[in-house]
Amino acid sequence: MSDNIRPFTINVPDDAIVDLRERLACTRWPEAEPVDDWSQGIPLAYTRELCGYWADEYDWRRCEAGLNANPNFMTEIDGMDVHFQHVRSPHADATPLIITHGWPGSIVEFQKVIAPLTDPTSHGGSADRAFHLVMPSIPGYAWSGKPTAAGTGVDAIATMWDELMVRLEYDSYVAQGGDWGSAITTAIGMQDLGHCRAIHINMPIAGPTPESMADPTPGEMAALETLGHYDKWDSGYSKQQSTRPQTLGYALTDSPAGQAAWIAEKMWAWTDCDGQPENALTRDEILDNISVYWFTKSASSSARLYWESFADFGTGTVDIPTACSIFPKEIIRCSRRWADQRYTAISYWNELDHGGHFAAWEQPELFVSELRKAFAGR
Repeated sequence: MSDNIRPFTINVPDDAIVDLRERLACTRWPEAEPVDDWSQGIPLAYTRELCGYWADEYDWRRCEAGLNANPNFMTEIDGMDVHFQHVRSPHADATPLIITHGWPGSIVEFQKVIAPLTDPTSHGGSADRAFHLVMPSIPGYAWSGKPTAAGTGVDAIATMWDELMVRLEYDSYVAQGGDWGSAITTAIGMQDLGHCRAIHINMPIAGPTPESMADPTPGEMAALETLGHYDKWDSGYSKQQSTRPQTLGYALTDSPAGQAAWIAEKMWAWTDCDGQPENALTRDEILDNISVYWFTKSASSSARLYWESFADFGTGTVDIPTACSIFPKEIIRCSRRWADQRYTAISYWNELDHGGHFAAWEQPELFVSELRKAFAGR
């Protein structure tokens, strides 16, 4: 295995962009839904408008240039290429921090928080709250390699991330994540390999205790109601991805309209948007993320993480210091006393008034503030 770290430039070929537009122009659309809301899925009119903009007005090169404005690298870990951005702070003694995205996210989510996290003195913070940032793409996502054998689940990725940080000469670091990033960050804390000294997650997963079920608080009742809604109405994607990711991939890899609909629906369901995705994210931002999946043909390879690890998402305990930020429109929420049973050293807990599943993307200022508080003194 090579421990060589190679500079990397994101460069989608021109013919791939032409192909995308041609496929969108040839889309065979279904009939419209017989309801006047999103209850049967992403509406036809919204999807056609989004895809029309993608074909005729969206500029991938703008997104690509923005991603390339920060240093990108490749390195091989356990026989697999890992793509990551590594942005060092101008403050030499900054805290090393690895941030991990989830599905259907990517490093696109973090671009608005890079500057204030790495250079706080230019963005309303103090030098002692500066971070050296490492933002990898999960194996099977974006420009990281795609596993060719089973076994690259959450635990394996957590070990890979520890190896990545040590390879970058960060023998002591902190970690952050949401969605699958939360699971991977939790696994880093569970493994406790001696390098990660604290974690922050914005989607802690912990089930109710018998004691709490006997006398739930109003907040716990609301969390249980949200979980029930997710199980009944919002979890179909996870069942498909955790059981038959390969079958799903044929349609999404062949049809950009299908890939867009599969992801954009979650921008409606999982953001704090009051029923309109563009209230939380711009149309360009939504398509930036969808384009990453499309151009890297990541439909099946990203879904396989569900096949690998979905059943183990909420098991095991973490004994290193853990900070949790709970955003109100998170898809699954837990109470502090539920979390205490799994995260035994919670050092910071905050329940916010705004924001959803994609915290750094939707509420970058709040997210930055939460990380500064969570890792203060770490």
